[in-house]
Parts: sequence; structure tokens; C-alpha cells
Amino acid sequence: MPKMKELSEKELINKAERYCIQAERCCSEVYRKLEGWGASETQIAPIIAHLLQDRFIDEERFSLAFARDKMRYNHWGRMKINYALKEKEIASVHIQNALDQLDAEEYSDVLQKILRGKLQQVKGKNDYECRQKVIRFAVGRGFGMQEILNALDDLGQSDEDDE
Repeated sequence: MPKMKELSEKELINKAERYCIQAERCCSEVYRKLEGWGASETQIAPIIAHLLQDRFIDEERFSLAFARDKMRYNHWGRMKINYALKEKEIASVHIQNALDQLDAEEYSDVLQKILRGKLQQVKGKNDYECRQKVIRFAVGRGFGMQEILNALDDLGQSDEDDE
């Protein structure tokens, strides 16, 4: 494998700025990217400080966009979003703020949409087994048990139907 050309600090800054302009980024993503480009530890810290100062990176803005996009497009629940943001080393205060700012009505609509879709697809020996499969699916998407049960009740899939 050919050796990569070593980049100067100015070249790394320019490359990192372009990377941050493409989409919202967090510090951990930029850190990993800089490492991949061959930046040393002593180069990375000042570059990230520059990006933070000039607002190329804003972890609060990132967490808000990340949470909103994962809910809307990937149909993730709060628990899965929370976990993913923790994996990206986002501060708890930013995570909580992002989760609090999710539109409650849109969140409920997303949950009902995935439940309706799964209810149509799932096959089981009886209604109880189908319901359990749907619940497991929604839990895997990061929705809370009480949210799921309430949404199923709203869809007319309550426990009483199974008895």
C-alpha cells in the first residue's frame, strides 16, 4: 500500500472545514476523520478547537439535527437515539435537549406508522404472538414499552383483544 502524503496543519484544517460543511458533524466524527488523514494528536486538538470556535462543529446543533433525522427518516425511538448520541460522545445535556425537542405529535405518528406496517407484515399462530412480535420490533427501534402499548391501544390492538 502506498504511503499517504503527510498533510500540513493548514491543509488538514481546510479538509476538516470542507468535511464539516457537507453535513452536521460532532467532535468524535471529526477526530476519527483527522486520525484517518494521518493527523497527529498534537495537530488534532487545535484543529478541533478552531472548528468549534468558528462553529463548523456545534454539538448541540448536531444532536438536534441527528435526533430529528433519525426519528423522521430511520423511524428510531428516543432510547435508540439516546444510545447513538452517547456512542458519539455527545454531552448528556445536549442529548436530553435534543430528545426534549422532538415533536411529540410527529414522534407518535412515526411510532403508529411503523406499528401499522409491522402489524400488516407479521405472521403468527394467534393475535397474542403477532402482538409480541410487533412489540419486540418497536422496542428494537428504540421506543419505550409504555409508548408502544399506548400506540397499540390507539390502533385497537389492546390486550383485551387477545383474551
